[in-house]
Amino acid sequence: MAFGVTTYDCGDVIEYEYNFMGKYGVKGEKRAPHKKATPDQIAKQNAANKVKRVRRIILLNFHPWDMWLTLKYPRGTRKTSKEVLDDVKEWTDKLRPKYRKVGEELKWIRRIEIGRYGGIHVHILVNRPRNIKDPDLVFKKLWGRAGINFQSLREEGGYEQLASYLCKKGDNEVEGQLSFLPEEDRKRCLSYSTSKNLVRPEDVRTRKKYSHWTMRRIIENGPEPREGYYIDKNSIRTGINPFTGMSYYNYTEIKIKNRWNDTGAEKCG
Repeated sequence: MAFGVTTYDCGDVIEYEYNFMGKYGVKGEKRAPHKKATPDQIAKQNAANKVKRVRRIILLNFHPWDMWLTLKYPRGTRKTSKEVLDDVKEWTDKLRPKYRKVGEELKWIRRIEIGRYGGIHVHILVNRPRNIKDPDLVFKKLWGRAGINFQSLREEGGYEQLASYLCKKGDNEVEGQLSFLPEEDRKRCLSYSTSKNLVRPEDVRTRKKYSHWTMRRIIENGPEPREGYYIDKNSIRTGINPFTGMSYYNYTEIKIKNRWNDTGAEKCG
């Protein structure tokens, strides 16, 4: 019996998701009994899928040298989320032509946060312009409202930590600390947004079918990486999806980087 594998080729990182029935996908094998998912389980699964998607977007569009910023307002500033979005748009509209002037395109992912006492800040991931001198000073001058905090990216786990942060519901929501905000503001503070020019996971996704013998070899001997890559052992996940009854086997390949050419020539982080 044939089964399918979905591959996401992000250049430096390639992810594989196998789905099959039974132990190896052999003819006659059946799905395990599946369960009706509870609303809480569905919510957790949707949240996990959201983080996975954002992590892949980061891999496809950003690098370790890019910039994770916090745009700040003066203490005591109170604005609606719409007003904050207008401020951020004004800032990116000023940045965009500066990028284009040096032959680059501005890319970003951002999220608004409003604290329990109404304090505002914006987290935004932007690609570092390689041909603009002192971009941190340029960013601060164009923002002009208060300071900007700059942090480097963390590659560990393929940007899992950063993706989780961008997607998290957050302690504020859990503790009801955003209840003072209008519903529209709460929604904006619990979601992320991106520039329209990003490569998306579906752009690099392929689906294929393999025989059960291939699946058996992978399960019994472990996956074999393509040339120039190695298997991230911590990425290997196998089991049975309790909601579909289908078996799964997932893993990630990572490119082996030449120590003399590890300065950012590749596409993915």
